[in-house]
Amino acid sequence: MKAFLDTSVLVVTFYADHEHHLPSIDLFLRFGKKEACCGAHSLAEVYATLTGMPGKRRVSGDEALLFLGDIRERLTLVALDEREYFQMAEACAAYGLASGAVYDAILGHCALKAKAKVIYTWNTKDFLRLSPAIAARVKNPELH
Repeated sequence: MKAFLDTSVLVVTFYADHEHHLPSIDLFLRFGKKEACCGAHSLAEVYATLTGMPGKRRVSGDEALLFLGDIRERLTLVALDEREYFQMAEACAAYGLASGAVYDAILGHCALKAKAKVIYTWNTKDFLRLSPAIAARVKNPELH
């Protein structure tokens, strides 16, 4: 697998007026399903973010589901199994990670499972605190 797209990239792909939209949509459209993936967990994160945005940015559940369908169509979804979730939790404990960092770790471990060469994220500092195997793959989408 060539590329792993983090939730931060997927969310701004949806908003054409967002400052990071163009590099994000470029990545989203550039790769096919065999070349790019995201964590299955990102479906929940994207849905929660889009439907929880303040004011005019909030979208309905139906609109969010349409976008999730686009994600499923374009990207391979990667999920951890029971053993892999436990290994991810062990890695979090080893690196002293807690709270929201655990969700980044889930996605980082999905990227490792997919053997992604690059993890594209707008939250690079959040992913750089994960294991060296994950941190070595992290890249800002503007720099691709």
